[in-house]
Amino acid sequence: MKKFIQTLKNIWSIEELRSKILVTITLIAVYRLGTHIVLPGIDPDKITVGASSGILGLIDAFAGGAFNQASILALGIMPYISASIFIQLMTILYPPFQKLQKEGDSGRKKINQYTRYLTVLVTVLQASAYVAFLNTTNGQAMVESYKPYFWLSTTIILTAGTLFVMWIGEKITDKGLGNGSSVIIMVGILARFPQSLWQEWSARSNRGGGGLLIFVIEIAILVAIIMGLIILIQGVRKVPVQYAKQIVGNRQFGGARQFLPLKVNSAGVMPIIFAQAIMFLPTLLSNFDSTKGLAAVFGNHSNYWYMIIYAVMVIGFTFLYTALIFNPKQIADDLKRNNGFIPGVKPGQPTADYIGAVMDKITFPGAVLLALVGILPGFAQRMSVQQSFSSFFGGTSLLIMVGVILDTLQQIETQLLMRQYDGLMKSGRIQGRQQVTPASSI
Repeated sequence: MKKFIQTLKNIWSIEELRSKILVTITLIAVYRLGTHIVLPGIDPDKITVGASSGILGLIDAFAGGAFNQASILALGIMPYISASIFIQLMTILYPPFQKLQKEGDSGRKKINQYTRYLTVLVTVLQASAYVAFLNTTNGQAMVESYKPYFWLSTTIILTAGTLFVMWIGEKITDKGLGNGSSVIIMVGILARFPQSLWQEWSARSNRGGGGLLIFVIEIAILVAIIMGLIILIQGVRKVPVQYAKQIVGNRQFGGARQFLPLKVNSAGVMPIIFAQAIMFLPTLLSNFDSTKGLAAVFGNHSNYWYMIIYAVMVIGFTFLYTALIFNPKQIADDLKRNNGFIPGVKPGQPTADYIGAVMDKITFPGAVLLALVGILPGFAQRMSVQQSFSSFFGGTSLLIMVGVILDTLQQIETQLLMRQYDGLMKSGRIQGRQQVTPASSI
């Protein structure tokens, strides 16, 4: 306890770190305040919960409850995330965007501008679908005299709200602590945790017959899943690399043996986000009506067909995204350029093939574990866990929470170690989700 208090004092004594923490807390407070402001033309006393399960429940979780409250920030940061994912894929697959990315700051500014334009387009489309959703689920809450203006005003306000949340995220990234978009999503998810925990406790305690014991077991399982996720996120496979000796003048360089860290989960949470984005399309095309056709299957986490299709998609996207961001050929070339080699493997293409084969071997179990984490909420829901609480047993919610917390702790620890303070842990360094390009460590 004494060491913990001293660590907090060390954190607060660093002016830069203290400023980042205060900026982050202030911007998060502004965001949370905005989630409670109801759209014009809606009577807040007549709003009923329209999205408590499935994909819509997940969207509401990401928005911190703003989706169900018909808030001006109902769509949250998700349109920006969708646009960012699309632009990120374009920078990998589309040569003109690849060229922009290589131009440095000027190229990144243009890419960011394109992302903002696409965010506006995505938000307008989702806002229109959200208006149809409100008409279906909360028609009684709409003010009759305002209905002729409701679609236009709501679309404009929701678009402005998403852009405002995007701005908050960018400010947190620039002047705060952690990745702004991820922090906003994490805060929205955590905001629902106390209520979900209380609902699960009430349901178990009222049921009797060992309900308290079952609740304790659920908490223990949740802790075990979180610990497993930490291991999955931080897990690496080290490939030994030997550097040839070089003599320049009278000095000798190289000859050291190092390790090439290959992450078990290089793709992070992206495969789950991609899979859920595709699973969400039928619901979006049906104006958020998750009771008809494919939307009824893809919008129900506890449906076996949903879990099978979802797991297969997560595994497939894990391999696809890893192939897009991980280039064994480039790593082999960098090793050769720096007079490095893997013992027992010839430089050049054989090294690239070897690294690729190792990556495939460690990616498969990582992809399977990621898929398992993704469908755990469905199994929890089938075992009579409350839907709101079951979402914390896995899926995107838990992955984002654990990943963002690790990233934030990693930044804090880096600041402490830079100033020769003790880190947050006695042994080892905290590793977040940040992808460390192996070539850069050669």
